[in-house]
Amino acid sequence: MTTESSRTSRPPADGISTFKGQDRALRAGRLGTGGLLLSVLAATAPLMVVAGVMPTTFAVMGIVGQPLLYVILGVVLVLFSVGYAEMSRHVHNAGAFYAYISRGLGATAGAGAALVALVAYNALQVGIYGIFGFEVSGLFATYTDLSVAWWIPALVAALVVGALGWLKIDVNARVLGVLLIIEVALVVVFDIAAVTDPAAQGLSLHAFNPDTLSGAGVGTALCFCIAAFLGFEQAPVYAEETSRPHILVPRVMFLAVGGVAVFFALSCWALTVATGPSAIVAESQKQSAGLLFGLTESRLGGTFTDVLHVLFVTGMFAAMLSFHNVVARYAFAMGREGLLPAAFGRTNSANGAPGTGSLLQTAVSVVVVVVFAITDDKPTGDPTVPILQLFTWFGNIGSLGVIVLMAAASASVVAFFVRRGAAGAQAWRLATSVLAGIALLVIAVYTVKDFDVLVGAGPGSSLSWLLPGIIGLALVAGLVQGLLLKARNPEAHARIGLGNEAFQLDKAAEEVS
Repeated sequence: MTTESSRTSRPPADGISTFKGQDRALRAGRLGTGGLLLSVLAATAPLMVVAGVMPTTFAVMGIVGQPLLYVILGVVLVLFSVGYAEMSRHVHNAGAFYAYISRGLGATAGAGAALVALVAYNALQVGIYGIFGFEVSGLFATYTDLSVAWWIPALVAALVVGALGWLKIDVNARVLGVLLIIEVALVVVFDIAAVTDPAAQGLSLHAFNPDTLSGAGVGTALCFCIAAFLGFEQAPVYAEETSRPHILVPRVMFLAVGGVAVFFALSCWALTVATGPSAIVAESQKQSAGLLFGLTESRLGGTFTDVLHVLFVTGMFAAMLSFHNVVARYAFAMGREGLLPAAFGRTNSANGAPGTGSLLQTAVSVVVVVVFAITDDKPTGDPTVPILQLFTWFGNIGSLGVIVLMAAASASVVAFFVRRGAAGAQAWRLATSVLAGIALLVIAVYTVKDFDVLVGAGPGSSLSWLLPGIIGLALVAGLVQGLLLKARNPEAHARIGLGNEAFQLDKAAEEVS
């Protein structure tokens, strides 16, 4: 087995990119705590979760205790973050998940994780274009009487997001920040309105009663809810672009996980208070994504609800921009280490952004949207293709991929510190990683087992194995790529997961020569 010391001290071999020049490293010092926090929180799309995910979970699973699930998941992800954050103090790489897995479980495992991450985050980002296009189409129909096919605003958004991907990350952080703050503020206004004007059952805490979680659907409900948290784990992706990654990355991760858990638990509880716990399932089944807007209409008026509709769209745009940035950085990290063509491993000379990765993500988005547009014979007013297929299919594919990556990252944390002889000093952190890893594996198993429920397919549908099979195929392909690279170019294989450290080593070697 290749040791950690040999992987970080080995000089570059002939035929391997030597990372010459600053275009092989992301520009440091461009993000502080605020910018990093806003960048990762934007991916959670708070309004999309409150208006979309929560009513869907109530309707499909029939579990009143959904607010309690957010608390439980918050605890699981805090446990995960303990080891993950400690790992971030030792590894600074834009390919966070696969870099961590490579350091703990080996470079070949890291190659497999890299492709899974690239596929998963692409799927999450592309899926949002479906619901975004449908909602924008609906806004045009409601306020301008224009009939616009969903794929037109989806394609426009893909091009705009791609253009912003070329800009400096601090510009993107400002865009994300403004949208996120307004979005959160409006949800908080609704929460207050629901609490001050509850349904007939009053300020009931029944939704936090553990008895509400009884039944076979709890595991599947966790699959629905965990998607609401996706984004916090992206903080290490930006580590190279902060001045103090060992401090800022752990700080932002814990702030994000804690904030998201509390915010979603309270907002989900507010929905049950506004309808009454006994009525929340029936109302969700009746109104679906219109539940929140119906509740605000009666309590806060039409103008507030109209603004909420607009912020629903801008929140999705912020999420798309956030996932786009992550995909671009994963592509950059993979290109820098030979897992993608070398062109992906260079940054724009003008602003230091990973431009080629941004172009890749834009191209993937456009192609997928076009394919789904071609298959849609009812492009306006029918949510089947944009929401029930594009958004639901790709969203669950991406969620499964990230859950698998988090479980593998938990194992890699343990392996990393054991190999470094630090198991004793890190004992309590390793224990939290083991607990989190087990919980995440259970959620992953339920996700695969009940994938037909998650995507609304029949029990015998081929989608129940074809869609999760995409993540399995990505994992196998990545592992094969890692093994081939090890056989053909062991020096390049040894670099997987080193990221900016390899750049610093090459820089030092060039100075010596």
